[in-house]
Amino acid sequence: MQVSHDLKVLRQRGPQAWKQLMDTRVGSTEWPYGSGVWGMREWVVPDLYDENVVSMYEGNSNLFWAERLGDKLNVPNLWVKLCGNSHTGSFKDLGMTVLVSVVKQMMANGSPVRAVACASTGDTSAALAAYAAAAGIPAIVFLPSDRVSRAQLIQPIANGAHVLALETDFDGCMRIVRQITQDNSIYLANSMNSLRIEGQKTIAVEIVRQFDWESPDWIVMPAGNLGNISALYKGFQLMKDLDIISRMPRLVAAQAARANPFYQSFRNGFKKKVSLPAQSTLASAIQIGNPVSYEKAVQAIQNTDGIVEEASEDELANAGALADRSGMYTCPHTAVALAVLFKLLQRGTIEPEKKVVVISTAHGLKFTRAKLRYHQGNLDEVEIRHSNTLLTLAADEGTVRTAIERKLEAHA
Repeated sequence: MQVSHDLKVLRQRGPQAWKQLMDTRVGSTEWPYGSGVWGMREWVVPDLYDENVVSMYEGNSNLFWAERLGDKLNVPNLWVKLCGNSHTGSFKDLGMTVLVSVVKQMMANGSPVRAVACASTGDTSAALAAYAAAAGIPAIVFLPSDRVSRAQLIQPIANGAHVLALETDFDGCMRIVRQITQDNSIYLANSMNSLRIEGQKTIAVEIVRQFDWESPDWIVMPAGNLGNISALYKGFQLMKDLDIISRMPRLVAAQAARANPFYQSFRNGFKKKVSLPAQSTLASAIQIGNPVSYEKAVQAIQNTDGIVEEASEDELANAGALADRSGMYTCPHTAVALAVLFKLLQRGTIEPEKKVVVISTAHGLKFTRAKLRYHQGNLDEVEIRHSNTLLTLAADEGTVRTAIERKLEAHA
């Protein structure tokens, strides 16, 4: 099921008028248009009342020109969309503002909904808990026990959600939450819910607006439950339908090799959906073996001449560390997308002169343990190439000067 918009009504305003309207709303203090999502409300949920909008002014995240990393890769037009620069630290906020706002309006209209619920690998639960708390709606989150970072775990706890750690993986949590939400009293908030996609598709609009209303050539993004690539495709398709853009970018879904069902499906030409037990990976938020947005993601790849590729633990860990050396602070999932980009550049699939955007889905501060383990040389299956070791020294000027000289000589 998908949300559909009346294109005949939307076309009553021309492409230039839409651009001007969206441009004037960016960063506005007029409620709720300063939000990167609600500044596009006509394209999201046009009939939602202002008093039911639950927003933290999410979105409007920066499109970072990755100049130093691009120089290393010989890709001068490399950009990173920093979606982790959001209220709870991930792109999931963009979908959750829409879903929780609609639920708030449903409840105001007499719906029997008493709570919202989701299964999560971390970021979804953080976003749901925060927005539900802001709306005054009870939230229930199902997490796979001992499989999310501490930073992600504490977010829903701090926001007052009912947090249930189940002794299973994400797919097991997903099975339980679908059973629990079968009646109308608890509302399912996972990305199979098309309201989430409506908010997340605004990333596509932001990117095009930030490029003066032109599409990039390629977009590379991490892929787990596949809601993100489905949303990006829907956003670009809407702009094309409204004659705001003339062409679609090619989309690349990047998966961790230890949790790669969509890659396996791509390899078989999408003749059948592959589901598999996801193995442990540094990219824990995309450690998913049975993605729920599979059909929409297949459409996104096929209709944009897209690609699905995988990255090993070694490839993703070193890609993230190399990006960090250029000033970024990547989450492991962004590192998967970067590693896949490196592969496609090496093969010549992506040409150096093309304009490429990597979607960074979450803030690196949520995953400090993985970064620490990398720089301590404590990761299985990873040959550490860009470590930076901590030096503990005596408080002696001569010792310190010697150590500094060695470091600077090595850097030269």
